[in-house]
Amino acid sequence: MARRALLEFEKPLVELEDQIEQIRQLARDSEVDVSQQILQLETLAARRREEIFNHLTPAQKIQVARHPQRPSCLDYIQLICDSWIELHGDRCGSDDRALVGGIGRIAGQSVVMLGHQKGRDTKENVARNFGMASPGGYRKALRLMEHADRFRLPILTFIDTPGAYAGVLAEEQGQGEAIAVNLREMFRLEVPIIATVIGEGGSGGALGIGVADRLLMFEHSVYTVASPEACASILWRDAAKAPVAAEALRITAADLLRLGLIDAVLDEPCGGNHWAPLQAAEALKAALGMQLAELLALPVAELVTGRYRKYRAIGRFMEGAGADDPLGP
Repeated sequence: MARRALLEFEKPLVELEDQIEQIRQLARDSEVDVSQQILQLETLAARRREEIFNHLTPAQKIQVARHPQRPSCLDYIQLICDSWIELHGDRCGSDDRALVGGIGRIAGQSVVMLGHQKGRDTKENVARNFGMASPGGYRKALRLMEHADRFRLPILTFIDTPGAYAGVLAEEQGQGEAIAVNLREMFRLEVPIIATVIGEGGSGGALGIGVADRLLMFEHSVYTVASPEACASILWRDAAKAPVAAEALRITAADLLRLGLIDAVLDEPCGGNHWAPLQAAEALKAALGMQLAELLALPVAELVTGRYRKYRAIGRFMEGAGADDPLGP
């Protein structure tokens, strides 16, 4: 069986995992009962993994959020839906594979689901444009959201992108306009909207499907106005200072919850969602069910007004010199 891709800070676990595999191989060859030794080593490995993941820096959380084996949008949809039909096309001439969507049922509730879709390997990433949607992708998303509004279906979005595609062709086709229209139109939709950052939420590419009544984030996901690499290149002209930028940007779920930008943090299995995708999907399904029940009980006018007020309340004004930490406690 192929080994999971290990991140740099996970390397201390390699020796333990190798020992466990060697003992298992020895047991298979000699038929000796070594279950006790394996249990002890697995317990030790789990403890060390927990110690590592409980003290991740923002830069390390970015690595977890970008992990190639982290569950994707379609992975979660398949795991949490009773049924699912993908819908294609923006009705303007394209079908962006970096942004997928369709109709599904969760615990008997019909919903429209859409999100960014990355690939597992280089070939699939190229086909999916690394999860960076084009204007056609955001127009497809808007078409599906308008469909949801017409038939009174709640909308669930899954954010996982470095940012919208910034190529010349995307600009020619109106990338900024497509995202801006989505931001405007999502405020008027009369159905519940729940957005979840499942991996990397980057820049306007994330915001294009991110205006929601409830914004959730997985524990080791990140949500940022610009990638730390881009920020470091702009401020210091040195992408190597990305860890410093990651610290300053306040991109982690804990920071954003404290600042009031998100509504809830979803705990991840020890080692991140790529270690236990089924457990991660169960946590996501439970959270979505709880939030849907609350939002479906609200009158339409209260729902739309609350969404508008939620975003109007984001941000702070500061007067005078201010504190050492401009973000406050």
